[in-house]
Amino acid sequence: MARYTGPKCRLCRREGSKLFLKGVRCESEKCGLTRRVSAPGVHGMAYRRKPSEYGIQLREKQKTKRIYGILERQFRRYYTAASKKVGVTGEYLLETLERRLDNAIYRSGVAVSRAQARKLITEGRFLLNGKKVNIPSIAVCAKDVITPSGWKFNLNSDKEPAVWVKVSANKITVLGVPKREDIKEDINEQLIVEFYSR
Repeated sequence: MARYTGPKCRLCRREGSKLFLKGVRCESEKCGLTRRVSAPGVHGMAYRRKPSEYGIQLREKQKTKRIYGILERQFRRYYTAASKKVGVTGEYLLETLERRLDNAIYRSGVAVSRAQARKLITEGRFLLNGKKVNIPSIAVCAKDVITPSGWKFNLNSDKEPAVWVKVSANKITVLGVPKREDIKEDINEQLIVEFYSR
């Protein structure tokens, strides 16, 4: 499986906003973006010209991919599936990304980052509706129940669970499909739609 293994703070600096890829560290003063505001690389401090319309759309797409930790081919597949549905394509795209199993576990507060949630899933630490799963991209549906397999999880007390996820004693219940207003990420999905529909 291909994945990005380089420094995560570099990605936040590239996008110019906090992507919360390192969990608690992103909320502290140790965050790479608060220590260095410039873009990474030798010419990060150099004068930058105004980005083109294409550049703005590309940056928004890259930012969304990096937030959810997926690569281009899978992201393109998500967009193609969302574009075939009747309705607002951008909202369907974000709802599909939010319904991923690794994101549901992150939103519940069990994991401090999506990367940690992904690692726990690939190790086979969770059961989805009583069946062992090790694929982070499985889409969860309403009334799905996620339970730990042979261990008890501790909730991240600093983080409030999402409204579409209910966390009780050693069990995560998906209440419904997340709507656009429930997604708190700073993403302009219309720019992504414009990028792919060029």
